[in-house]
Amino acid sequence: MKFVAFSGSLRTKSLNTAVVRTAAELCLPPVSMTIYEGLGQLPFFNQEVESAGPPPEVMEFRALLESADAVLISSPEYAHGTSGVLKNGLEWVVGGGELTDKPVAVVTASPSMTGGDRAQAWLKETLLIMGGKVLPESLPIPLASIKITNGRVSDEETRAALQEVLAAMARAAKEGGTGD
Repeated sequence: MKFVAFSGSLRTKSLNTAVVRTAAELCLPPVSMTIYEGLGQLPFFNQEVESAGPPPEVMEFRALLESADAVLISSPEYAHGTSGVLKNGLEWVVGGGELTDKPVAVVTASPSMTGGDRAQAWLKETLLIMGGKVLPESLPIPLASIKITNGRVSDEETRAALQEVLAAMARAAKEGGTGD
């Protein structure tokens, strides 16, 4: 079973990138997780460019998502929404259908008490509009800066919750992406 994960942050020491790395380490066979790190290399979305033929970076991103059985997105919260780089990446796949009927789990890691709940709500709504099957096991991680050390989730309760997200992704993928 193939999962794809990516972080909506470009920062080297991003809390959300730490979540993605930890999730990949927690995957057990038959599940494997590929971490996509090219979000920052995608050009700004432009409908005319898409119509003329998307650039290779975009086609590679789309192909990776298409090949996935489930997707994990970990997002920071900026101004009550997600990051511009994540929004841009999603705009490149709106018309392609790569997320249609695909199980998608959303994690938001934030140093705040709310855990990025507004970014999570924004992202879930966007993914639903795109046809993704957003899993109810999606996870906000409040006070993430004390739950993540050395680039990995270190808090045992949060690691267990992240493992449940991965298990839900596997169940949903086995059920044909219904998310039920």
